[in-house]
Amino acid sequence: MAINEEIMQNLYDLDMERGILSAILFSEDNLSEIYDIVAPVDFYLKGHADIYAAMVECVNHDEPVDMAFVKKRLGSKFDDTIFSSVVSTNSILDIKKYAEELKEKSIKRSLVKVAHKIPNKVNEDKQSRDMVDEISGEIYSLVEGASAGLIKDSKEIVIDVIKELEKQKNLIDRDIVGLDTGFRSLNEKTKGFKDGDLVIIAARPGMGKTTFVLNLVQKVLNQDLGVVFFSLEMPSTQLMLRLLSAKTSIPLQNLMTADMDNEELSRLSDACDEMSQKKLFVYDSGNATIHQVRTQMRKLKASHPEIRLCVIDYIGLMTNSSAYTDRHLQIAEISRGLKLLARELNLPVIALSQLNRSLEARANKRPMLSDLRESGAIEQDADTILFVYRNDVYLEQEEKEREQRAKLEGKEYARKFMPNKIEENAEIIIGKNRNGPTGTIEVIFQKEFTRFVDKTYSAPLQSVAFEG
Repeated sequence: MAINEEIMQNLYDLDMERGILSAILFSEDNLSEIYDIVAPVDFYLKGHADIYAAMVECVNHDEPVDMAFVKKRLGSKFDDTIFSSVVSTNSILDIKKYAEELKEKSIKRSLVKVAHKIPNKVNEDKQSRDMVDEISGEIYSLVEGASAGLIKDSKEIVIDVIKELEKQKNLIDRDIVGLDTGFRSLNEKTKGFKDGDLVIIAARPGMGKTTFVLNLVQKVLNQDLGVVFFSLEMPSTQLMLRLLSAKTSIPLQNLMTADMDNEELSRLSDACDEMSQKKLFVYDSGNATIHQVRTQMRKLKASHPEIRLCVIDYIGLMTNSSAYTDRHLQIAEISRGLKLLARELNLPVIALSQLNRSLEARANKRPMLSDLRESGAIEQDADTILFVYRNDVYLEQEEKEREQRAKLEGKEYARKFMPNKIEENAEIIIGKNRNGPTGTIEVIFQKEFTRFVDKTYSAPLQSVAFEG
């Protein structure tokens, strides 16, 4: 028995437990880093387990993880001595490593408990094969943790498939399996964005990838579903102005300068009233880590189950708290984290991405998968990759370069290409579609209203023969 006590003394560390809890009180971002690693049961001291559980409750109820709210969540479980010892402990720096060590000690303690069950199991009136199966199952679940039990047999899978088919049969539009994108041509090829999918929308600057994703967001909001938008590049007010311009058909420049007649003001007022009722949540900050995104999404999803889409604008602006110094390794970790988040919350995650500048040196500037910037992991993790391409942007750029050269040489120049100021042809190129065909969707970009519309199913603002 003395040996067992000595063993158990090496299987917990109260200072480590206090340090982890103190680090979370210091910064709740630390909780998101270890949320998938540590559960309350992994703490040896019950008082520590209660504090950790209260911290998780605070996050799930969109409350700050500070002393006042944690005390409130603890209620009758609050122990002043234990809590004070946590507060007075210095915060640790690399919380993830300590959390992994804590988990390791917890698993070993559980192994000791399983070992103590074996003598009693032997005396049970069961076949030895069944006993071994039970014990091995307990041991396996300790190692697998949350992943245990995810293996399904064919009968369970068939039942799940039948449920999905019944659900699909009751839909108005049976051709759409996932989230309706609002673009019929895109729906035909993708069947909508599926739950758990990571969707990458990529383009060179100025092509309109933010505009396109905002159009998608508006279509989702119109279905009375919720959207979380992590805007790392553009303030929330600018995002809303673009949404309102597309919704009201009031030119964005007029909205920004408040240059509107009475009829437009009335349309704007109605649109503002309608948008204020929508479930749109914007994270308005210049940077975010994958841990912050995960924490915010868990909180919002817990309190607003109607949320059906998460958007990151854009992945290249996300920062990483890992030890990786190479940017491509950081992007790979972020990309994988977004895919895991989509699976965990069972909704599509759309992440915008830049393309390499090298594509502009090619004669054919239509994007390819190899043009994705910084990491091949994005291509690997993504279920769907869409490229936004407007050929007129390059035609206008080439026209200006020719005109500039003519001026430098003292020659007169007659323009060969005149862009349409109102609208132009554009393409949404499906570079990867894990569960369907690739190809190109033809759309129309309505410049004044920052709006993409289906070319096949929507009439353009004016009938124009597009040049170039």
